[in-house]
Amino acid sequence: MTNPLGKLAGKFIVIDGPDGAGKTTQAQLLSEFLSESGLDVCRIRDPGGTAIGDQIRGILLDRRHGRMSVQCEMMLYMASRAQLAYEVIVPALADGKCVLGDRYVSATVAYQGAGGADIEAITHAAAIAVGDTMPDLTVILDIDPQVGLDRAARDGQADRIESKHIEYHRKVREIFLSQARNRPGYFTVIPGDGSIDKIQQQLRDTLEAWNWA
Repeated sequence: MTNPLGKLAGKFIVIDGPDGAGKTTQAQLLSEFLSESGLDVCRIRDPGGTAIGDQIRGILLDRRHGRMSVQCEMMLYMASRAQLAYEVIVPALADGKCVLGDRYVSATVAYQGAGGADIEAITHAAAIAVGDTMPDLTVILDIDPQVGLDRAARDGQADRIESKHIEYHRKVREIFLSQARNRPGYFTVIPGDGSIDKIQQQLRDTLEAWNWA
């Protein structure tokens, strides 16, 4: 019998969304499921995922860097992403692996866009950083910002981004959802306020039903 998930080989899938939506948990569960289904999965996190990117990640999330400008944020995220695409994503896709990402360009559009950066400029910077190494599908796990931040707080001390005011996080959510509305062929939205098992099943159902071009 043909594996229905075999169509995900060589595809790039990203799970994104507001803080506290459960992206990392869901990505881990999905990675395990896809691997058990016979797929060769390359799981990545952004920012980070390489020796260079992990150092950049430390700078970005350090609460001591509260005066960092949104333009500096944006360029650091893109620098980390450029190395990740070059060193990990492109080779994995060339080998026919399914690349499963925890955040990507969609996060910079949402977070730095909410911080005042021009979204068109972010998109242009992304084209320079990663070229056409863009996801075949980005799944936005949507959650009310206050609920998400409360969840994140229970998991430990908030990082520099999570510590920003609630209105900022509400704008982040709005921009995530606008990306999904504007690019329905490349984005989909799943509610992130259900149980872990329910969200995971919705993710699996989405991937099986998606029209992979």
